[in-house]
Amino acid sequence: MPTARDLLSQKKSGGVITVSPDATVKDAARLMHDQRIGSLVVADGEALKGIFTERDVLWRVVAQGRDAATTIVKDVMTVDVIVVRPDREVDEIEAILREHRIRHVPVAGDHGLLGVLSIGDLNAFRADADHQKVEYLTEYIYGRS
Repeated sequence: MPTARDLLSQKKSGGVITVSPDATVKDAARLMHDQRIGSLVVADGEALKGIFTERDVLWRVVAQGRDAATTIVKDVMTVDVIVVRPDREVDEIEAILREHRIRHVPVAGDHGLLGVLSIGDLNAFRADADHQKVEYLTEYIYGRS
C-alpha cells in the first residue's frame, strides 16, 4: 500500500513552505496565494508551532472582523496539529483527515518535516490509481492494441 512518503515524492512542489508565528495574516495569505497553496506550516526555526490554513483566515479572521494587516498568525493559527509519519499508509491518512475534518496534514520523520499532504493530493492519487485500473481492465477485456 502506498505511503505518505510515496505521495510526497509525486508532488511537483519542493519543500515545505513555512511562515513565522509573528507574520501578519495579510502576509501569510499573500504567501499562500502566491504559492497557490491552502496552508502554511507555522515554524519558529526548526520548531513546528502550528498550521495556518484558509479555514483559519475565514473563521478566525474574516468572520470575527479582525484586520488581516494587524492580526498576527500565532493568534489565529491552529495549534493542535496532527502530524503523520512518512510510512503511514494512504488509507490511514484519509481516515485521519475525515475523522478530524481537516484538509492538510504535515508529514514528519526522524529528521524533521518532510512535507504537507492535502486532501487534494490524496484525491489526485486516487484518481490516478483508478485511471490505471480502468486502463488495465480495458486492455484485459479488449486485448492489447
